Amino acid sequence: MTSLNRREFLAHLAAGAAAGAVTVASPGRLAGSPIPTDSPDPAGLAEPRLRPLPLGSIRPQGWLERQLRIQADGLSGHLDEFWPDVGRSKWFGGEAEGWERAPYWLDGFIPLAWGLDDPILKAKASRLVGAMVDGQRADGWFAPYPQDAATSKYDLWAILLADKVLAQYHDATGDGRVLQTLERSLRALQAGLDRTPLYDWGRYRWFEGLVSVFHVYEKTGQPWLLDLGRKLQAQGFDYEAFYRGEDVTVPTPRRGLWKWAKHVVNTGMAPKASALAWRLGADLGDPAFPARMIALLDRYHGQVTGMFTGDECLAGKNPVQGTELCAVVEFMFSLEILLSVLGDPAFGDRLERVAFNALPATFTPDMWAHQYDQQVNQVQATVNPDHLWTTNGPESNIYGLEPNFGCCTANMHQGWPKLAAHLWMKTPDEGLAAAAYAPSRARFSSRGVPGTAELRTDYPFRETLTIAVSVDKPVRFPLLLRVPAWAQRPVLRLAGGGEVALQPGTFHRLEREWSGTTEMELRFPMRPLVGERYNGALAVERGPLVYSLKLGEEWTRVNADKPHRELPHGDFEVRPTTPWNYGLPAPEGTDPAAGLVFEERPIGEKPFSPEGAGMIAKAKGRKLKTWRLAHGWAAEIPPGPQASEEALEELTLIPYGCTNIRVTEFPRLKE
Repeated sequence: MTSLNRREFLAHLAAGAAAGAVTVASPGRLAGSPIPTDSPDPAGLAEPRLRPLPLGSIRPQGWLERQLRIQADGLSGHLDEFWPDVGRSKWFGGEAEGWERAPYWLDGFIPLAWGLDDPILKAKASRLVGAMVDGQRADGWFAPYPQDAATSKYDLWAILLADKVLAQYHDATGDGRVLQTLERSLRALQAGLDRTPLYDWGRYRWFEGLVSVFHVYEKTGQPWLLDLGRKLQAQGFDYEAFYRGEDVTVPTPRRGLWKWAKHVVNTGMAPKASALAWRLGADLGDPAFPARMIALLDRYHGQVTGMFTGDECLAGKNPVQGTELCAVVEFMFSLEILLSVLGDPAFGDRLERVAFNALPATFTPDMWAHQYDQQVNQVQATVNPDHLWTTNGPESNIYGLEPNFGCCTANMHQGWPKLAAHLWMKTPDEGLAAAAYAPSRARFSSRGVPGTAELRTDYPFRETLTIAVSVDKPVRFPLLLRVPAWAQRPVLRLAGGGEVALQPGTFHRLEREWSGTTEMELRFPMRPLVGERYNGALAVERGPLVYSLKLGEEWTRVNADKPHRELPHGDFEVRPTTPWNYGLPAPEGTDPAAGLVFEERPIGEKPFSPEGAGMIAKAKGRKLKTWRLAHGWAAEIPPGPQASEEALEELTLIPYGCTNIRVTEFPRLKE
């Protein structure tokens, strides 16, 4: 496979078909280029392979709209009304926390408001952004920044985060005053980095600042902004060098050593660092590194959900080690950036796996409570002084307002809204790309002609997706369709046309003149798979979904005496009311899913809940009397097949994201 320079790449995209409807399946990443190899333009930035549509251009529909509405009616829509760290933040003129928490919340609240096109939420966001703008001082720093920064240090991570929030708001509204505010903030940062170089959180998250730097540069073309980007890179932590060493492969000792470079949220953010830096200069970031980094994390810390452990630092592959919610939403955003900059469909596959499994499993179905850490094998969620987290505390996996620490309370909101905002993207040749799949409707334009693309589907609970492209007048452009690598003999059917076989793991290119409304149907057959995991345990997968044992649940309220624990945003423990200690037989013969039966169910009003699961699976298993609780958790699965004389039982499995407590990695039974 040959690499293309930028000119060849754009020419390849523009080539398309001579006439009529032609499909061209690229053999891997977008337009057939394995990784970007062309250097950024010396006078500017390297072009991303795909560009997200302006915020607010994509409207969720179907189950995704219900999910975002649940979020708006839960903690995300109301946190500022009762949680002082947001509602009375210094960012908004109050006296409470003036560092990351209010910007964290806005980072998800703004795309939620514009994704739903909710006038009440949008008005609230505008009022609070207005308070941030009004609080900017003449020197460019915002209200929480100390007047005398030389004697009162302020970790600049919060400024990088706030600038990213303002860039989002400007993208959604075009508000010129906000763009001016953002430019003044970046000028202050340019000078401030000379006085106080990046340290601690800012040093390990330097690349987050490039999001706002690039936004302002692409609006204004001012070269000093690229100098600022290079300064951030020069002062930031070098993840590429760190991942060439061996320390990252070693799980952090339980209740042991906390390390910045192995902190799970930093790790979730870091995969996009090299891709963003590459846009500044070919010598500043290796665009092949993100895939290598993720592969290494999978090998040493990977979980079947597409995440890696970290409770609170990288913790190995054991399914009882936790994954912090902040890491889930940050890794999703990293994958969205990588999908845009590098155009590799594999990042879309991973994004869906994380979004449809790890993200919803760490909230209550009504999104009024969340966990700090989730476990793949989580048979109960209780206050547990005997825990074995690496550095987190005994309340880390109860469901509550701010279990263990309040950072996830502030940061959890970006997961669903940013996924919705990155479902559709533009190509460099005026085309449209379906980058990830969920029911939605996107407004776009090509060559000055307005159009819409609507996706009607119950995916990921179903295999069939219907796309309708409508344009105001005839116009020719390519439509790129991401074909998941797991799909078994995927096909595209055009209305009134034939069936076209698709190549898994590619973007399929459909170039034609579009007129009126054109409908097409995608089918991504989902072959069940029983995969081998930690210590030989078995996990059930089908398409982008992972399946877990459905357990009966008993919920108990705790911490009622703590501030702001009024219902519905209280704290809760969850215990099983049905047996959980089952093993599965190894797959028989060549069929990796022998004995599994999948059944469609209506998707509930709460799509990710035990009752709302749109697909279930039936499997056979036996109880393992020797598998019990240890340290308040499901004991570590011993290596190798396990013996059981118990009767074979029918088990019900539901999607991982629909569970609150679960078994996902099952001991393998002896023959």
